[in-house]
Amino acid sequence: CRRRPVSGPRERILRRLRDRPARPAPALPDNPVRRFGWSQQESVRRFTARMEAVRGEVHTVGTDWPRTLFRILRGKGAGNLLYGPRTEQGAALAAAWPGGEVRLTPMVDPVESCRDALFAEADAAFTGCRGAVAETGSLVLWPTPEEPRLLSLVPPVHAVLLDAARIRSSFHELLVEEDWAGGGMPTNALLISGPSKSADIEQTLAYGVHGPKELIVLIRRDDAGE
Repeated sequence: CRRRPVSGPRERILRRLRDRPARPAPALPDNPVRRFGWSQQESVRRFTARMEAVRGEVHTVGTDWPRTLFRILRGKGAGNLLYGPRTEQGAALAAAWPGGEVRLTPMVDPVESCRDALFAEADAAFTGCRGAVAETGSLVLWPTPEEPRLLSLVPPVHAVLLDAARIRSSFHELLVEEDWAGGGMPTNALLISGPSKSADIEQTLAYGVHGPKELIVLIRRDDAGE
């Protein structure tokens, strides 16, 4: 038998929304871009100073950055590193990883099927990033299915690879240069300024309460020595 169409209030509202003609996107205000005329070297310096001021750990690296990260994590006593193997930076990490004391753990399954590896077993996690803001010392991440949000949230140590050329002087400059308004945004964009921290009513600061207690930023520069 054929089902009769439902014509309740909810269906009538949804029908009107579907039938409504599309409207053109409103024109963006013609505001001057808020930016500073800093060189790449100065942007790196300012970003580093602000990130380190909030207890972030910053290292300038070159093409051999996976080995640098290996040495850093080995020094911290980490036994494993969780990463997304289907990303460009994940593939580069695996190709040059020394192995040994710090084991690479690829995250390829849905979160529901790898909760133990993520919540109970991971010592550290690695991600790339969209860019950074020198003025505030903030990293910009756009999580993807290949590098889900939980990689930057759950393990106690979060390591991030940042291309020095993608450090913008201000957040406004980043929005305009990367065309966030016209190019479309993800459902979840993250600004990260240092490791997770919180304070109680007496202003006693604690790290790692709502996320990683350590943040390692590897700033890759082509002219950096190893």
